[in-house]
Amino acid sequence: MGFDHLNLNTPLRNALDDLGFENPTPIQEEAFPVVMSGKDVIGIAQTGTGKTFAYLMPILRMLPFSTQKHPRVLIVVPTRELVLQVVRALDELTPYINVRYAGIYGGANINKQKELIRQGLDILVATPGRVIDMGMSGSLKLKSIQKLVLDEVDEILALGFRAQLEQILDLVPLKKQGVLFSATMTSDVEKIIDDHFVSPVKIEVAKSGEPLQQLSQYKFHVPNFYTKINLLKELVQNEEEMKRVLVFVKTKRLADLVFEQMAEDVYGEQNTSDFAIIHSNKTQNYRLRSIKRFEEGKHRVLIATDLVGRGLDFKDVSHVINFDIPDEVENFVHRIGRTARANKEGVAISFVTGKEEEFMEAIEEMLGSPLQEKELPEQVTIESRLIDDEIEKEDFKPYQKLKSKEFAPGPAFHEKKEKNQKTNQGGSYRRKLAAKYKKPRTRGQKRK
Repeated sequence: MGFDHLNLNTPLRNALDDLGFENPTPIQEEAFPVVMSGKDVIGIAQTGTGKTFAYLMPILRMLPFSTQKHPRVLIVVPTRELVLQVVRALDELTPYINVRYAGIYGGANINKQKELIRQGLDILVATPGRVIDMGMSGSLKLKSIQKLVLDEVDEILALGFRAQLEQILDLVPLKKQGVLFSATMTSDVEKIIDDHFVSPVKIEVAKSGEPLQQLSQYKFHVPNFYTKINLLKELVQNEEEMKRVLVFVKTKRLADLVFEQMAEDVYGEQNTSDFAIIHSNKTQNYRLRSIKRFEEGKHRVLIATDLVGRGLDFKDVSHVINFDIPDEVENFVHRIGRTARANKEGVAISFVTGKEEEFMEAIEEMLGSPLQEKELPEQVTIESRLIDDEIEKEDFKPYQKLKSKEFAPGPAFHEKKEKNQKTNQGGSYRRKLAAKYKKPRTRGQKRK
């Protein structure tokens, strides 16, 4: 049936034809009429299912022409990368539509962003903190908002923006349409819905935890970090299969270490052309440049923390490699959701150490079956050296300090001097002095 039954107008149909889209995804098909109805909407769908277009298409279909300055639609997303992705989706959908939109986020020049709003907008895409900044400065009038979209709400809350989100929900008008999309339905998300949404219609399609049919998964049991590095080097050298690879690492420090090892050693010399890295300690320009070069194919392997595990839509990612196993099941689902998107095939590979086996078991329980296990290739060297995180350390109680007497090397090598051996036997100091020096018992009264 394609998009014929969705009541799209000609400008939107022409834009979709230019993009080569023939059929809506399930979440787009179910969400379109509900959003068009004006009711509050709750959409629960796994990453890679087309959630962004699911709310943008009906909003653009309903949005009438207006010359008012302040935006009528506010789309709140957790990260600046997602702001740029939603703006890019608007670029794709609006070549034939006269609509004003922009994206704002922290870390960029706030005066230039104020000027964007001052010139007049219909749709504003923003991170929570920057919405509050603009609202408090008077540059953005939140009372003009008619439709509020909260995208990746579970990630907004996970990143610590709960206070800002609650403030935004309190500042926008009560009479508005609320649209909330999330990959997982946590208790915090449910509280947001209960407090701020009115009789919402819930749509649940390909919810988190349901593996995509076109996704192949398997795992390797690996003893330590440097053996993981050797395995990763071996895998990514197969350029015919590993055409575009996302490597997820648990922390920023480890991501830097993996990048250093891979960029310097995989070809036996310094070579950074195939590899890029992204995490929150990198500058905004560096992060955007890494994403752009990865999307353009100039970098074949992108090493990342979970910063990019949520929401970002990379086209044609052939493989996702979990260098570390996350301790949250939802993060694993979002990671592997970067591949096998738009009905294309993809592969997810997990490296599992003994310490990570517990996390892997929880993930396999959620998936409903254990992942296929593969043997390490013969040419992969098993390393004995460990990084600091892998070295067993003696457990100390929180109140213990290394410089305390408890950790002293032992008793002193000499006996205490006689004057230092005296102990306090108790009693009244005043009485002792009186006995020793024959002090008067009371003033003016002396012993005879």
